[in-house]
Amino acid sequence: MENLNYFIDAVMTYPFLQNALIAGVLVGIVCGVVGCFIILRGMALMGEAISHAVLPGVVIAYMLGASFFVGAVITGVLTAIGIGYISQNSRIKDDSAIGILLTGTFAVGVVLVTTIGSTSINVWHILFGNVLAVSRTDLWMTLGITVGVLILIFVFYKQLLLSTFDPTMAKAIGLPTRLIHYMLMFILSLVTVASLNTVGIILVVAMLITPGATAYLMTDRLPMMLTLSAVFGVISAVVGVYYSYIYDVATGASIVIVATLLFTLAFLFSPKQGVFVRWFRRMTTSKA
Repeated sequence: MENLNYFIDAVMTYPFLQNALIAGVLVGIVCGVVGCFIILRGMALMGEAISHAVLPGVVIAYMLGASFFVGAVITGVLTAIGIGYISQNSRIKDDSAIGILLTGTFAVGVVLVTTIGSTSINVWHILFGNVLAVSRTDLWMTLGITVGVLILIFVFYKQLLLSTFDPTMAKAIGLPTRLIHYMLMFILSLVTVASLNTVGIILVVAMLITPGATAYLMTDRLPMMLTLSAVFGVISAVVGVYYSYIYDVATGASIVIVATLLFTLAFLFSPKQGVFVRWFRRMTTSKA
């Protein structure tokens, strides 16, 4: 309780901690919502590829003096297009294409970082985030991305819903499924950019997948899944920032650990899918 009071006082006193909490909440919401579609479409590897692919874009933008937002989005979208092009025009399947471009683009980013020197750009913060150093400018950018992504999902919700659960029907009625796919890749690139300062390139995949997977174990309805995933993302961010500040540990890793613990609880105790719950039901049925 003493630590909690200390943390609350710090939040009320220090603007950097206020920025960190707000940024964490925004990232938790947008990653949770987008992650649901990534999970339901079986695109977890694609999410990892996009998140790693933004590294060279960030570094090139830094070298040119441009916004890393532009560089990250461009390389993220180009990677998604490249994966689709390779799988459609060769015998290479999606998973292999993802593995090739994921490692290739990330390696290019690492080479570029070593070229410009580690003193010029903080590699650790790019890879693992530094939410306690979020500026007001970063916060406004994260807010803009979050609002924009949520608006896109709201406007194209029906198209995303149908193409996710029944892509054959979506094609049959004339929906541009390929365009919807690339729109989702664009959204994924935006979310990755929004998450750079919070959890970094490496751990953003966890925030995209883990809250959504936790919600998936809790409900069979997409609207409820989207809501629960956003809630789990927010809880992970707030509790993660709390523990990182109190115990002086890495913030991004703390957020991901909390998200993983929530998934573990759902995996064991969710009403329908929980391991212990199903075991208890089997035991009750056998005794009856």
